Amino acid sequence: MPQVITHEKLLVDCAEELAAFLKAMDELGDRLGPLLFQFPYFKRDVFPSLDSFLERLRPFLARLPGGKPYALEVRNRSWVSSPLLDLLRGHGIAYAIIDHPWMPTIEDLLKKHDPVTAEFAYVRWLGDRKGIEERAKTWEKLIVDRTAEMERWVSALTRLLERDIHIYGFFNNHYAGHAPGSIALLREIWRKRPGGDQVPTAPGFPG
Repeated sequence: MPQVITHEKLLVDCAEELAAFLKAMDELGDRLGPLLFQFPYFKRDVFPSLDSFLERLRPFLARLPGGKPYALEVRNRSWVSSPLLDLLRGHGIAYAIIDHPWMPTIEDLLKKHDPVTAEFAYVRWLGDRKGIEERAKTWEKLIVDRTAEMERWVSALTRLLERDIHIYGFFNNHYAGHAPGSIALLREIWRKRPGGDQVPTAPGFPG
């Protein structure tokens, strides 16, 4: 979603921008993937609490046109809780599961909550932008060995796929220094698991 909606206008008086964006996305037809509301980390002077954010989000979602795969990402760790997840589930909007330094790990998330709030899941491997930019300025190779983390992710993805849903995945270069290399690592580890010769090829999954 355009940042004018998520960062500048913060869901207020943005019907025109939303309509224009959705009309443009219609051109993708059956190739359309999740439309992501990616929110930044909000300080207390913007939204003092999750409740204040939900007061803004709730009426916006009620007016959001249906028939499209929406996902929503937050960067405030304490906001990942039942009130937010239940609201998203009520509208069939996917909670964007992210791998980010200050957000819950996938293990913690699965222990405390059911992160599946739509008919699909959306995983975003974002990584530590600041940390990796201290080690690299170009993105042609892997800088960080994420093998151990990816083994845990494959275990989690397996559990999610047992629910007969599609999983969309996105790798940022900052996750390990080279997004295509991260995708290759995921495929390699997936193939090593029992039954891993069948690499998922659902729309959006690195196949």
